[in-house]
Amino acid sequence: MRHLKKGRKFHRKKGQRKALIKGLLNNLISIEKIEITEAKAKEIKPLAEKLITLAKRQNLASLRILLSRLNKNSAQKLYYQIAPRYLERKGGYLRIIKTGKTRKNDKSDMAIVEFI
Repeated sequence: MRHLKKGRKFHRKKGQRKALIKGLLNNLISIEKIEITEAKAKEIKPLAEKLITLAKRQNLASLRILLSRLNKNSAQKLYYQIAPRYLERKGGYLRIIKTGKTRKNDKSDMAIVEFI
């Protein structure tokens, strides 16, 4: 039984999994729209939304936390450009659109993750 075991493993060890998720978050913030598998999209959506909520506070402590979790360019873009767009919004900053396409090599369902 998988009681209290949340999150997907993606057939990777812990460090590789953390690096994958950090890279996906950095790409999502810098490009603002990425196409990835549905499983990865569902995994990064809550993490990205928590980072946006953190950036909405607009204080030095939140900026430092963002810098510790993202690279410098992504953290600054999130803090100074993306978060001010959502000051009035309570939540739901991202949208997952299932494309209906599958990846050729392993038939994984693909999805687009973008900011609303």
